[in-house]
This record gives sequence, structure tokens and C-alpha cells, in this order.
Amino acid sequence: MLSADVVVIGAGIAGAGVAYELAREARVILLEAEDRPGYHTTGRSAAVYLKGYGNEVIRDLTAASEAFLEQPPEGFATVPLVKPRGALSLVRPDQLERLAPTLERLHRHVPAARRLEPDEILAMVPALRPDYAAAAIFDPGARDMDVDALFQGYLKGFKARGGELLVNAAVREIVGIDAAWQVTAGAHQISAGVVVDAAGAWADRLAETAGLGLLGLVPKRRTALIVTGPAGFDVSGWPLVDDIDEEFYFRPEAGKLFCSPADETPTTPHDVQPEELDIAIAVDRIERAIPLNVRRIEHSWAGLRTFAPDKTPVLGFDPRADGFFWLAGQGGYGIQTAPAMALLASRLVRGEAPPEVLAHLLPALSPNRLVH
Repeated sequence: MLSADVVVIGAGIAGAGVAYELAREARVILLEAEDRPGYHTTGRSAAVYLKGYGNEVIRDLTAASEAFLEQPPEGFATVPLVKPRGALSLVRPDQLERLAPTLERLHRHVPAARRLEPDEILAMVPALRPDYAAAAIFDPGARDMDVDALFQGYLKGFKARGGELLVNAAVREIVGIDAAWQVTAGAHQISAGVVVDAAGAWADRLAETAGLGLLGLVPKRRTALIVTGPAGFDVSGWPLVDDIDEEFYFRPEAGKLFCSPADETPTTPHDVQPEELDIAIAVDRIERAIPLNVRRIEHSWAGLRTFAPDKTPVLGFDPRADGFFWLAGQGGYGIQTAPAMALLASRLVRGEAPPEVLAHLLPALSPNRLVH
């Protein structure tokens, strides 16, 4: 029987982040069902830091993560976690009525966001079909994120603080005994005062294993592919380009284009793979904007993004069982919000006051809102 103050279940970005923060002062064991951490979602993510992305809660969490991403602790990473990119949201003539309210909504978190006219758009993305966009919204503060550097920084720091990572440790049983939880995972039995459910797409199933009801978290498939850019164009300096209604996006990736149809297809928790139809939809939507003339898909994959019904993450102790803590439902925002989520969760797990800048978010994040 292993013992710990906290057992964190799920070694993706959420679990690694909170384990890193908790290990500063507590004995923490981090469990991963697969043979390596980050296999299902974090390892398939190619995030961009966008302060205007998601609902108001997500934007506040993203803004609160900025300082850590810009200047992580000494020794955390050997490369920058974020680099300048910029983001361009295209607005077709039939979408123009959405431009003004979208820009107004953005200005709270992205005051530098501005409208661009067709000639300015073509200067940034010269391959764009001239009649496609009537206008665009440009976010100059959008940045590429080095997902692996952030993730490995958390794991390395967690281990340096004395944390223990156990792989091939799928949870089979979680039982509350007296004031502790006993977790059977792989070949291990662990006793801990607190269980943190950071199991991503499996978070609801994990809670069910612990005897708790479901919160209604839904994994959704997101498809990604790499293709060669339009012939005759150097795409390396292009911004991230999406559609104001989030029907597609593309951005430079090692001299080629990373593309997605921005799909959100509900599915079950599993080792998700891309569907041919979603790949075809992505190519069709993007080719309406730029002449890709795709002859071959260089690479394609899919990942799971898990959402609560209100698309706001779930963070906090479950009211139905002492010591069971939720850190789940980050959807497509888990990487850019990871530092703030990890800090906030660690404070609450330790029974400390939340950071002042995040305290107002607790009611919106609490699992209480989803318990019936």
C-alpha cells in the first residue's frame, strides 16, 4: 500500500499541472492509465494562446495564465513557452453583422483587436481568394504555444519536488474508507486523503467508479491534418487564420499548414482516430478561402476535448463526498488555461484562499452547478 496526501488521476496537462503545484508542499502520486503521460489529448494538441477564445470564464483563466507562460520559474523550460503569431478571423460578406458585436466582446481581454479591410487581409495572407473575406478581426497578441515544453516542464518539476508518476496504472477501484480514499490502479494500491479527478474524457467514468453520479461531461472529437501550403507562397509568416463562426482554422506548421474543420463531434472516451469525412470537410472549407489544391494529406490525427454542458471547466470539491476534487471539462482551452487552473486547484486542495484575481470564478467553476 502506497500512501500520499493527494493522488492525482490523469497525467495530461491538467493532472501534471496541479501535481506540480501540489508537490511543493505535499506528498503527491500522479497516475496514468497509458504507458506514457499525455497520450490522449495533451500529446495531440497544437495550442495557440488566444485571450479572446472561449467564454468569459475561459478568457479570465487564460489572462491569468499569461505571466507564467511568458516567464515560467527558473529552470522550468529551456525554450520559450509562447512565441508571437497573431490571429486573423475572416468575415465573409454574409457574416458582417457578427463583426461589430464580436469585436466589442473581444475588447475586454484583447483591447488591441481591430477590424481589417480586404487589402490589409491580403497583405497578411496573400494566397487568400480576393472575394472571400469582406473584413476580418486581427488579434496581434495571439501566440504559438510550445505544448510539449509546458507539459514536460510540469512533469520534470513534479518529479524534482519529490512527486511520483505511475504509468500503466488504470484505476479499477476507488473506495472511501474512514477519512481517506483507497485507489486500486494497475498493480498498485494507494491511500490518500484527497483524490483529484483529472482524467479528461474519462473524468465522469472515474467519478462513477468512486460511487458518485455523473456531471454530464462529454468528450468531443477534434480533427487535425497537415498539408502543403498553396503553391508559390511562403506560409511561415502567416497568422493563425480562422472563420468568425469557427468553421475552420489553419496556421503555419514547419513550412506547411496545420488545418482543422473545428469539429466538435460527441463521442465516447477512447483512443480516437480521424474520420475521412472530417478530413474532407476541412479541406473543402479551407479551399474555399485559399487555393490549396490538396493532392495528399501529409498527416492526420484526432483528439478528445471534453466539455461540461455549459462549456466551462469543472474545478472544486464534490459536495457529495469529502476529499474528491474535480479538475476536468477544460474543452479546447486546457493548454492556454493550464497555469491558472493548476494554481487555483492546488490552493483549494490545500484548503487555502484562491488567488485574488481568480476568486470570482469559483461559483462558475464549482461542480455544485452540475450536481443534481
